Amino acid sequence: MQTDPKPRTLYVVGTPIGNLEDMTFRAVRILQTVDIIAAEDTRHTGKLLQHFEIKTPQISYHEHNRTSRIPEILQYLANDKAIALVSDAGMPGISDPGYELIKACIEAGISVVPIPGASAAITALSAAGLPTDRFVFEGFLPAKTQQRREHLESLQTESRTLIFYESPHRLQDTLQDLAEIWGSDRQIVLGRELTKLYEEFWRGTIAEAIAHYSQREPQGEYTLVVGGIPPSQIQLTQEELKAELKQLITQGISRSQASRQLAKVTSLPRRQLYQLALSLVIDSDSNI
Repeated sequence: MQTDPKPRTLYVVGTPIGNLEDMTFRAVRILQTVDIIAAEDTRHTGKLLQHFEIKTPQISYHEHNRTSRIPEILQYLANDKAIALVSDAGMPGISDPGYELIKACIEAGISVVPIPGASAAITALSAAGLPTDRFVFEGFLPAKTQQRREHLESLQTESRTLIFYESPHRLQDTLQDLAEIWGSDRQIVLGRELTKLYEEFWRGTIAEAIAHYSQREPQGEYTLVVGGIPPSQIQLTQEELKAELKQLITQGISRSQASRQLAKVTSLPRRQLYQLALSLVIDSDSNI
């Protein structure tokens, strides 16, 4: 069923993540017939438009101009224009500033219509070989080490498959943090250059991934798919872990012994539990 773009409508258009053959017929038609294309990078999108012989004018909409650009786009839409929103690759709003524009349109009573397309997260998950019945997408991890580690700690008892995006220059640090916080034996799949000529999937444990990339310089953007904690393992919150450690310590064993004992039960890294044990204040702990 084909219909012309409707006025006062924002079309959220998925574009290829690498291979131009993944562009849909519907996406091409919408981009050809809307009044304006709001693009994350007009130069990047310009190459896509040229390939498909699309002449529609572009305006930029990205992280650094969204505050001033959103009112302008809303005004275009209020004047009965149809606008397509595209990102550099994949579905807009996923790890890019599209969310703010989409939300503003909804609040202004503007129709928002998705035009489905490729997504690196789903593409990687589909071929990873890890459970797909339940998963969580986390996007890019924080760039700063402390914030990244804190975020990973909050996810350490997550049983669903986890999906992350990561840049090549931070990949090795992220793998080290994953090993220390989640344990080095977790299963991980790294997708690189997805849908492109040199597409690559690497599969193994986190420890094996660290060894692999110690011998090879990471190149290209990565999608990481990591297995969740097995349901058979005890899953405790941070506060519950502290309570368990405190109970063990008050029974007379050392913080190190308590950490080692709890690590066997939960399969969490002993080093992580020991750091948690050191943070505890125990009454009359002169023997520990």
